[in-house]
Amino acid sequence: MSKKSIILAALLVFLLTVPAGAKTLRFAFQGDVKSMDPYSLNETFQLGFLGNIYEGLIRRGPNLEIEPCLAERWEILEPTRWRFYLRKGVKFHDGTPFTADDVIFSAQRVRHKNSDLKTRLSDKVKVVKVDDYTVDFITPVPNPILHVEWGTWHIMSKSWCEKHNATIPESATGESENYATRHANGTGPFKLVSHEPGVKTIAVVNPHWWDSSKEHNVTKVIFTPIASDATRVAALLSGQVDMAYPIPVQDMKRIERHPDCRMLVGPELRTIFFGMDQFRDELLYSNVKGKNPFKDKRVRQAFYQAIDIEAIKKKVMRGLSQPSAMMIAPGIIGWSPKFKRLPYDPEASKRLLAEAGYPHGFEVTLDCPNDRYVNDEAICLAVVSMLAKVGVKVNLLAQPKAKFFPKILAPKLDTSFYLLGWTPSSFDSWNVLYNLHNCPSESGAGKFNIGGYCNPKVDELTAKILSETDQAKRLKLIEEAWTITINDIAYIPLHQQALAWGVRNHVNLKQRPDNVFSWRHVVIK
Repeated sequence: MSKKSIILAALLVFLLTVPAGAKTLRFAFQGDVKSMDPYSLNETFQLGFLGNIYEGLIRRGPNLEIEPCLAERWEILEPTRWRFYLRKGVKFHDGTPFTADDVIFSAQRVRHKNSDLKTRLSDKVKVVKVDDYTVDFITPVPNPILHVEWGTWHIMSKSWCEKHNATIPESATGESENYATRHANGTGPFKLVSHEPGVKTIAVVNPHWWDSSKEHNVTKVIFTPIASDATRVAALLSGQVDMAYPIPVQDMKRIERHPDCRMLVGPELRTIFFGMDQFRDELLYSNVKGKNPFKDKRVRQAFYQAIDIEAIKKKVMRGLSQPSAMMIAPGIIGWSPKFKRLPYDPEASKRLLAEAGYPHGFEVTLDCPNDRYVNDEAICLAVVSMLAKVGVKVNLLAQPKAKFFPKILAPKLDTSFYLLGWTPSSFDSWNVLYNLHNCPSESGAGKFNIGGYCNPKVDELTAKILSETDQAKRLKLIEEAWTITINDIAYIPLHQQALAWGVRNHVNLKQRPDNVFSWRHVVIK
C-alpha cells in the first residue's frame, strides 16, 4: 500500500469513528507551513502551527502567561542550576512514552548547526538527566530568563527520530529534507494526518492528550494556504473557511458588514523593519563597486529619513500600524517612550548621501516577502518610491516566503537590503539584542543579524543583561544597549502592525498578541 493510501485509510477510519458532534475547523493563512520539522525555521506562523502538534516544557496562555506543559514544575536549586520535573504518563502520538531522554535528545538536536532555533538553548548550558522524569539545566552564569523562550522549543521523540533517520534538523534553506519535514510525532492536542505543501495540511484531535481541561471541541483541522488577499477574504465570506488571517486593512469593513462574520483586531508585538548589509567590503546587487555604502552611518540615516512612516501608516496600513523608534513593541520588557524616531526629511537625506560621496544616489536591490506580513510588498513598493525621490534607485525583489527566507538566510546571507519582522519569543529585549544586534558568531549570537551589524559594547551589555538578576539594574543595561544601537542606526524600524483576523460567527477563539493561533482554545458552535 502506498503512503498516500495509508494516509487516506487513516483519515477514513477517523471519520468513521468520530462522534456525531465532530467539529471541523477550517482556516487559511497567507503563507504555508514550510516544514513539519520544528527546528527548521524560526518563524512565528510555522512555530505557532507546530505548537498545536508538538509541545515544550512550558507553554504560553492566551495572554502570553507562562504555563507548565511537559514540565509540571521547576525550581532554581542554585543560581546556575534549574531543575525541571517532567509530567508523567504523557505519550507521543505514536504511543511511546515521553521521558527525560527525549528532553536530552531535543536539547542536542535544537543546538545542531542546521537548527534555526539554536538560540533557544545556549551550547554552554549543560543538560543533565537526574532520572526518567527530572532534568537539570546548568548555566555558566545565572540566567533569570532561561526558560522564557521555551514555549516554541518543541520536544521531539528520540526513538521516533532515530527510527526514521531524522536526528539532524532540516536547515532553513531546505537543503537537507528528512522524514520530519513532512511527518510529525508530538505530544500535543492534535495529530498530523497529512501535509501537502502549497495545498493543505490536515490534523485530527489527539484523544490521548494529557491535558484534561478540554477547552476546545475541535476534532479535525484543515489548513489551506491562500496567498491572494482577495481569494482569502472571499473564502471567509463564502464560508469555505471559518477563520482567515491576515485580513487586508482595506477589506475589514466588508467583513464587519457581513452578517456571519466579524473582525478581531488588536496590537501585535511584532516589529517590522529594514536591515542593511554592513559587513561586506563591496555591496552585492548594487552599481557601487569597491565599496559598501551601508557601512557609512550617514547612508543608513539617509535611508531612514527618506521614509515617510506616517504616509505608510495612512495610505498603506490604513491607520492600523504604530510607527516605532525601537526594534521592540510596547509590551516587550525594555521598551521606553524616551526613544523617538528620526524625522522624515528627504532634503536631509540628500545632504547625507552627498556628504557620504553619493550626490546622485546609487542603485540597490531590496528583498521583500509578499506573503508574510501585513501589506509587506505594498510597504516595500512605497519605500522604493520614497527612496527614488532622494536619488536612490531600488530594484524590488518580492517573493513568497518559501523563497524569501532561504535566500536571506543562506550561509552567505544573500541580500543587501531587506524587510523583516521580529517578535521576541521571550517578550524581552535580550532576545532582540542577542539575535539581531550581537556580532554574528559560531556560538549562535547574531544568528539573525543578517546585515552583520557589530558593536562589541552591545555584545558586552547583552551578556550582562542575560545574567543580571536585579530588575532595576537590568533595565538600565537594556536602555544603555538600545541607546547605542538606535544611535548607530543598526536597523531602520518601521512599525508594529495590527493583528487582523477574520472569523465566522459560529467560531469562538482567543487572539494572542504574538499572532499565534492556538487551536486548543477554539470552540465551534
